[in-house]
Amino acid sequence: MLKGILNYAHYLLEEAIKKDETVIDATCGNGNDTLFLSKLVGEQGKVLAFDIQKEAIAATKLRIIEHERTNVSLIHDSHGNISKYLRADKDEKISGAIFNLGYLPKSDKKIITKPDSTITAIDTILKHLRRDGLIVIVVYHGHEGGKEEKEAILKHLFHLDQKKYSVLRYGFINQKNDPPFILAIQKKAD
Repeated sequence: MLKGILNYAHYLLEEAIKKDETVIDATCGNGNDTLFLSKLVGEQGKVLAFDIQKEAIAATKLRIIEHERTNVSLIHDSHGNISKYLRADKDEKISGAIFNLGYLPKSDKKIITKPDSTITAIDTILKHLRRDGLIVIVVYHGHEGGKEEKEAILKHLFHLDQKKYSVLRYGFINQKNDPPFILAIQKKAD
C-alpha cells in the first residue's frame, strides 16, 4: 500500500535513525514530529527542535511534557541558525532531520518558512549528517510564497553531488490544491 505523505516521512526516518543519536526537527510546529523523533532516539538520544514562533515552541513544550520526554531541547530561533547550536568541529553527527515547510497550522499564514533560511539549514545539517543519515523535507507549497520556496529548494537539491547524496521526491500527482510532497536526502559519503 502507498503511504501518505506524513506516514512515509516517518517511515523513512525510522529506517535511518537509531537509538541514542542526535536528530533535528527544523520546524517543530505543534510538536508531532518532535515527539516522534524523541521516542525514536530514546532517552539517551537528543532532539533539537527549532521554530521561530513562540506559539510553536509552547505547543511543542506541552506535548513533550504530556508524554514525559526529557531528551528534547526547544530552540526559539530560525532553522537558518542551526549552526549556532551544533559544535563547529563537525564531531557532532546528526542521523536525521525533518522539515515541514510552509506555515504553522491554525496560525498567521503570513509567517512562513523562507528559501534562504531553509537552504542554509539544509546545507548546515548536510555538513553534520552521518553517512546514511537522512533529511526529510515535507514541502507544503499551496500558500503565498510556497511556490518560490519549493522551486528554490528543488533547484538547490538538483545540484547536490550524486556521489555524496541520493535525493528522492515522493508525492501524489492526482490530488488537487497543490498537494504536499516529500524530498529526502540521504548521505552516501563524506
